[in-house]
Amino acid sequence: MGHLTAVSRPSAKSAPRAWQRMLSGRRLDLLDPSPFDIEVEDIAHGLARVARWNGQTIGEHGFSVAQHSVVVEEIAAHIRPGLEPKWRLAALLHDASEYVIGDMISPFKAALGVSYKTFEARLEDAIHVRFGLPPKTPPAIKKLIKSADKACAYFEATQLAGFTRAEALNFFGSPPPGYDLVIDPLPVAQAQARYLERYKVLAGAIGIIPAPDAWHTE
Repeated sequence: MGHLTAVSRPSAKSAPRAWQRMLSGRRLDLLDPSPFDIEVEDIAHGLARVARWNGQTIGEHGFSVAQHSVVVEEIAAHIRPGLEPKWRLAALLHDASEYVIGDMISPFKAALGVSYKTFEARLEDAIHVRFGLPPKTPPAIKKLIKSADKACAYFEATQLAGFTRAEALNFFGSPPPGYDLVIDPLPVAQAQARYLERYKVLAGAIGIIPAPDAWHTE
């Protein structure tokens, strides 16, 4: 007579943790992120502590994703004067998912493949819903933000990351006419505060939060 072989199954206790606790107290499910568990304070805190270029930049401070995001929003508005506040907010939030997953350089993202992109897209969708934006950015706006992102990368590459101008032009293209930037990487606390300040201006302009009369979008 044969014997039954017991099949071991992972218990709930031994299953790998798939959520992250934020300083706000929220628990963000990484596999199925909910807009209700996303707070701008957590985003600003995280992005101010994530360095662009994996920290391979000159200067006393790393150039944070928070500071980068504020510049990208500014460049997007320069490229398209009169850009609606909601799309300026989309530009500010274009790298917001990195408060959870970090700033992976593009070659590494490509190496990780589709599964990484799917995870990133799911988190980006949740962030957009949380802040009153369409889950999927319209193609024209996405292209605009990408252009602003590449322009900012050009300045970062040439001023901070050791690229020659020719190398930066090859990888990122020319910055938009009439726009120039001298980068001064900010300390963490200042980068975090600047990101939150810009969020409040834009969120107030589109009605997500009350907007004092003194706030404006220019």
